[in-house]
Amino acid sequence: MPTISLQRDDLEALIAGPDEKPARIPLDQLEQWLMLVKGELKGHNAETGELRIELQDSNRPDLWCCEGIARQIRIKQRGSAISYPFFKKPKGVAGKLVVAQGMDQVRPYVAACTAVGYRVTASGLTQLIQTQEKLADIFGRKRRSVSIGLYRLAPIVFPVSYDLVKPDDVRFTPLGMETMMTLREILMVHPKGVEYGGIVGGHDRLPVLRDAKGQVLSFPPIINSLEIGEVQVGDHELFVEVTGTDLSMVALTLNIFAANLADRGAVITPIDIHSPVKTSFGRRWSTPIDFGAPRTIPLKAIESALGEALGGKEVTSALKSYGYTVKSAGQKVAVQLPPYRNDLLHTVDVVEDVAISQGYARFAPVMPSQFTVGGLSRLEQMADRVRHLMVGLEFQEIISNIMGSHQDFCTRMRLDGTEWAKVVEVDNVMSLSYSCLRQWITPSLLQVEANSSRAFYPHRMFEVGEVAIPEASVDVGSRTVTMLGAVIAHAGAHFSEIHSCLDLLLYYLDRPFTLEPVEHPSFLDGRAGKIVSNGRVIGLLGELHPEVLEHWQIGVPAVALELEIDRLLEEV
Repeated sequence: MPTISLQRDDLEALIAGPDEKPARIPLDQLEQWLMLVKGELKGHNAETGELRIELQDSNRPDLWCCEGIARQIRIKQRGSAISYPFFKKPKGVAGKLVVAQGMDQVRPYVAACTAVGYRVTASGLTQLIQTQEKLADIFGRKRRSVSIGLYRLAPIVFPVSYDLVKPDDVRFTPLGMETMMTLREILMVHPKGVEYGGIVGGHDRLPVLRDAKGQVLSFPPIINSLEIGEVQVGDHELFVEVTGTDLSMVALTLNIFAANLADRGAVITPIDIHSPVKTSFGRRWSTPIDFGAPRTIPLKAIESALGEALGGKEVTSALKSYGYTVKSAGQKVAVQLPPYRNDLLHTVDVVEDVAISQGYARFAPVMPSQFTVGGLSRLEQMADRVRHLMVGLEFQEIISNIMGSHQDFCTRMRLDGTEWAKVVEVDNVMSLSYSCLRQWITPSLLQVEANSSRAFYPHRMFEVGEVAIPEASVDVGSRTVTMLGAVIAHAGAHFSEIHSCLDLLLYYLDRPFTLEPVEHPSFLDGRAGKIVSNGRVIGLLGELHPEVLEHWQIGVPAVALELEIDRLLEEV
């Protein structure tokens, strides 16, 4: 969860608003107000006035800043949302930003606006930079989905172009450097280029932002130019842009920055975006933009979830004082989030905001009216019995993560390009190390074995855990299965050894079985078999292929066993 640092004076001024004189807020009062943003005061430096606040809500990036926290508190104090006219019907635009043809293959989306009239202070600049980093790193997935640039507006001549150029065709002085560099040199030498270069790596043309005079604003998502992109204390005319791969995330990020700067007294003027391809906003639109839509919620659903008959008037009041636009009609309420929020996915999200707005202490706790006794399912009882027997066979139990990488579950196991390589993949992954769900347990055990070369042999380990097996006939596209995986590794490990373990295990479980030959890429030909019980395949075992052992850097022979515990239970 994000933890942010801010100045107490700055927060108090923002809570008071631009037309009011700020007052000293006692820390105990502040801690009560922080419940509105799911925040917790983690530290206070009385000498410097610094506050450290931990936020428990990862769905609301608008709160990851001093301005967002103050805005939510101020809305609650006044009982209604704050109006931002530039989201609705702007009087004009500051200029246009033209997106080049082919950008949809690299980093397609951009949003921008200008902010004039707020003279940047030291604490304000610190907050702008902190918000920029938090949104780009956490919300923007280390700049892959979203990156933000802040610039001095005065030197910029519109229209601005979002162009694609060859890596050696453009030179500018990046932030943190004193000499001009090409885009290729920035990727190779500049710290930010080394850290984030992989985002645009692999493309023969790279994105740049340039104005009508050809001045480079930035090389998104890597680094701004020193001449225009270094905002300093005292600047009062700013240009803000956001680029990324998800249009709604890009628009939301700009909306947050626009609202933040408006709260500090800036006049926000939209920028016209011209796209060569049709988007969900069209080919031409202005940003900031209110792209939210009203949603109708049954009043009964809110009351049922909270356990109290609140009535339409009370629900409307609670939501309005939390920033919503609300219209009540009979037994339904039509709600719309403010433009700097886009986290309404389910009715429960509205219910939660009603509860937060009213305060959780407002609701009387109710003890459970029924008493029930829990117990283990038949599947878990069988799994426990298998664990007990495997320990009796001198195996050591391992517990590992069901998530991992395609490389571990498939490539290192020689499964690529085969039917055995089908896995459930995670969409929009944060890390390739955790990009899919395992379809068998053996790779997890081999990962442990690869790190155990200094332990005395023989190594005998097992795990009883869940795997996800793709299956088109199931509603969700896969079935979750409880599996037993076992590995034996030592200089003399062979098929008969793991076969004898299987024989003993199924003997004590009273499960007759037969072995049938099977060709499996992870095992030696002629040294692998499928386990069949009552005409159904319930697992496999065999000697692991030398290439598999080499991929894992395992220096001794190893044998493995996989057994579906679910199907053992079905035979009872």
